[in-house]
Amino acid sequence: MLSPRSPSVPRLRIACLGPAYPFHQSRPSLTRDSATVGLIPARNVTTNSTVSACKPRPTIINSAMFRPSRIHIRGKKTRTVLTLDELPQGPLVSLEPLPAEEEDHVPSYPTVVLQARCNMQKFDKCVLLTRVGGFYELYFEQADEYGPLLNLKVAQKRTSAGPVSMAGFPFFQLDRFLKVLVQDLNRHVAIAEEFAHDPSEKIKSDGLMYDRRVARIITPGTLIDENFMDPYANNYIMAIHLPEVDDVVPENAAMQEGQALLDGSATGDTASTEIGVAWLDLSTGYFFTQPTTVSSLGSVLSRVSPREIVLDKAFESRQDHSILTVLLEDGYLISYSEPSELQSISDWRPMLEGEIPSHTIEHFTENEVSAASLLLHYVSDRLRGLSTKLQPPVRHESMMNIDKNSMRSLEIKLTIRDSTFTGSLLHAIRRTVTKSGARLLSEWLSCPSTSLQVINFRQELVSRFIQNPDLRDNIILLLRRSHDSQRLLQKFALNRGEPDDLLRLASTIKATDDIVNLLTSSPSSSTANDAADKDCLSAMVHRIVLEQPMELARRIWEAIDEEGLVQQHQLEDSKAGEMIALAQEIVKSEGSDADGSSILPKGATAKSNKQRKGGPSLRDYYGEDNEAWIMKPSASDRLTQVHSELASLTQDKHDLTDTLRARLGAASLTLKWTPGLGHICHIKGKDAKRTPTTSTDESLTTPIIRTLTSSRSTRSFHQPEWTALGEALDKTRYQIRAEEQHIFTSLREAVVLNLVKLRRNASVLDELDIATSFARLAVEQQLVRPIVNETQQTIIIGGRHPTVEGGLAEQGRTFQRNDCLLSPQSGRIWLITGPNMAGKSTFLRQNALITVLAQIGCYVPADYAELGIVDAIFSRVGSADNLYRDQSTFMVEMLETAAILRQATPRSFVIMDEIGRGTTPEDGAAVAFASLHHLVRTNKCRSLFATHFHAVADLVVEQNMAVTEATDRAATEEKAAVEMYCTDVEEDDRGGFIYVHKLRKGVNRQSHALKVAKLAGLPEPAMQVARDVLRQFRT
Repeated sequence: MLSPRSPSVPRLRIACLGPAYPFHQSRPSLTRDSATVGLIPARNVTTNSTVSACKPRPTIINSAMFRPSRIHIRGKKTRTVLTLDELPQGPLVSLEPLPAEEEDHVPSYPTVVLQARCNMQKFDKCVLLTRVGGFYELYFEQADEYGPLLNLKVAQKRTSAGPVSMAGFPFFQLDRFLKVLVQDLNRHVAIAEEFAHDPSEKIKSDGLMYDRRVARIITPGTLIDENFMDPYANNYIMAIHLPEVDDVVPENAAMQEGQALLDGSATGDTASTEIGVAWLDLSTGYFFTQPTTVSSLGSVLSRVSPREIVLDKAFESRQDHSILTVLLEDGYLISYSEPSELQSISDWRPMLEGEIPSHTIEHFTENEVSAASLLLHYVSDRLRGLSTKLQPPVRHESMMNIDKNSMRSLEIKLTIRDSTFTGSLLHAIRRTVTKSGARLLSEWLSCPSTSLQVINFRQELVSRFIQNPDLRDNIILLLRRSHDSQRLLQKFALNRGEPDDLLRLASTIKATDDIVNLLTSSPSSSTANDAADKDCLSAMVHRIVLEQPMELARRIWEAIDEEGLVQQHQLEDSKAGEMIALAQEIVKSEGSDADGSSILPKGATAKSNKQRKGGPSLRDYYGEDNEAWIMKPSASDRLTQVHSELASLTQDKHDLTDTLRARLGAASLTLKWTPGLGHICHIKGKDAKRTPTTSTDESLTTPIIRTLTSSRSTRSFHQPEWTALGEALDKTRYQIRAEEQHIFTSLREAVVLNLVKLRRNASVLDELDIATSFARLAVEQQLVRPIVNETQQTIIIGGRHPTVEGGLAEQGRTFQRNDCLLSPQSGRIWLITGPNMAGKSTFLRQNALITVLAQIGCYVPADYAELGIVDAIFSRVGSADNLYRDQSTFMVEMLETAAILRQATPRSFVIMDEIGRGTTPEDGAAVAFASLHHLVRTNKCRSLFATHFHAVADLVVEQNMAVTEATDRAATEEKAAVEMYCTDVEEDDRGGFIYVHKLRKGVNRQSHALKVAKLAGLPEPAMQVARDVLRQFRT
């Protein structure tokens, strides 16, 4: 409020900037003297306060009058009215300077570097790749550490704050370097992309064009569609939940307990502890859960083979926990996650494509729910807000258990010797023609079914395709035309699908429709199982829904222009060539030729040289007038309209070109657009040597506009008519792109709406792929359909090893077939003796593999097979030590044996080879017989037991465990359960010998070890010593 003005007294109006104070406090008012320069207290001042935009000037404030320490925020603008008489007179009090304000010593890095540093601090456990234009770059210590590992040249970027280490690569090589970082080095990689600022954000950020923030964190378990992913294997990430994290095993027991967890030999409370596991494949949307125990965790890990394991954050400070001992030693990558915000199953709904069946929800355990919630929380955090649609979780039930040791010793997926795919069971039987079918087959081998209904249904399908080879071949041909639907659909579920993916999806839908027509029109079989065969084909057809997917495919074909896509890809390749050429220039200026060969990808020189060659580039060829559009003009009414407008404007451009050429007398004139000059008229040759005029008449030579750029042979200038027309063309092209994006978005939404149907159809195609491949395999290798039932017997006549037989056939040799007859009535266990190298281990493994093949629905290599359902296969074959855990070969053998004896049930199938060989003959024989005795009396399971301890056979007879002709059926089931078989060696008069791989009843007490030593090339003096010693032992 202003004080009343008196006309008789002169007044001074002062507007000063001062500190703001709370209204309830008194404050000193400052004003200037009219005669002297300074600040003095003002009295009797009334004010009208407004907000000030700056601070007072503290350097001329007397500390006695005013305490500068009370200045905290900017003051308010005040208006003061007072009389001159009220101003105090006199000299100013001496002023004391205020202490200088401390400046923040923050390094003045460039904006991009500061953004990278901020992201590195926020994601401190990740390797940060920052997008800068056409490159991804590493900075600071990460450039120094990972640049050499990625074979990148590390440069020093000069900044006012000092040099900054940096390394980079072109954006189109991202997958190449992600493979090294994620797949080879098991690193977490944070991708910081460029996000353009809108006008308001530019103002707030002082004019910055882009904000670089992390859009996704890529880990080994969260790959989606990266090109380096194995197309034939699932990429699982698993979460494990233990009910009590704080229950830590004492340090001196961690190693022993960890081994017990791994081998399944854990005992007591630890073994019976119930835990929950959940795993998913982000590239396909598969989502599984399973309740298990600590003792069975090793089997689950071996079956799933996760690329990454997620544990609760609390485990990070519990490095002595037994679970970590197991996971770290076995090479699993462990990540830690904060406690999940998802507390119940209902919280999963936004991440799932559909509802979870009620009967599945009822069977979920609390540990399963906790593991799945932890997993979904972690995956959501890695995707950084990217929406996803996973398939509803499936509980793993009715599956055969194959533990880690059995998976390795039976060489189901990889060989023992060098861990290669070639030579494994999967390699021997895989005849699938689709990538998704190959992945499903690998899943089936990891966990064969124990459901008789499922097994018989799969066998019926295989039988149908064996009987009708034309149907089989036609379906295989159509399957080859399909694509990896599971991963294609997941890309759309993650909002990452591209136009090419839409065309692949439409092609797959068409192949599915053709397959349905084939199946429905297939003639009936002539066998007694016609009804069953027809039912199995009908069941597959009924699972396929095509009405809405076919409509989607029609929309895709009507909308997408395949020729336009080809042009677009050519333009992208051209851009990549330009980028490689730029990279070559940088390498030449900053490095050497060796750097160029190591940094740039293969073929880079050829691409860049092709780009530099004369003639029009692809970008020039597909210029503005011939731009590559990915949608057909008929895709929508709006798109038809704007394409018509574009055609009209393009014609106007041609007409304007002709008009200007005639008007200016410049036949070489062309209308162009450049990033720096905009829409320009460009002339060259002799036309560029004179200034363009409005007319060729010499009397009217008036320049039309000033020249923008010129050289000896070219000249560029603006022309208003072309500027207006060019802007209209740009606007129309923008409208076309916007409409194309709108159509593409609608197609992607249509895919997501049909996601459930399309995934079900894809699952049917995968099963048909496996069934037809089994049929081909059966015909090629003369396999037979096994009879699978609920009994506890294994009857195999003329059995063959599925992988060894193929290896011998390549050498022109034949495989010796053998029978295996195990049942409660005739003997559940075979005790097998015989020479080394005579095929005992091969016989053991081939029968286990035949059991696995039968329960995945495949035909088996035998003349006849009748098998009872097996709930688990256990194998103790081969030898190995574990020096890391200070465990000898014998210790490892005993741990594996203990796990088998504790876990095998009457429905299990056990093979044991050479138990007790790592110690003295007496101790070894005792352990071997004790293991056999436990299998007979306690486990009561089907077993094949091979040994070189002939005393074991004698003990079997002494303990009345052997089956003889006089043994009645009741005694066989209760006590006498062992039959004895052996292999042999045939010798001739000249010292030659051959192995007899055919098993016969009896006990062979000769191991013929010296014959094997001779074959191995043992020196003759050593062989002679061995013969002498053996002769002494026998006498």
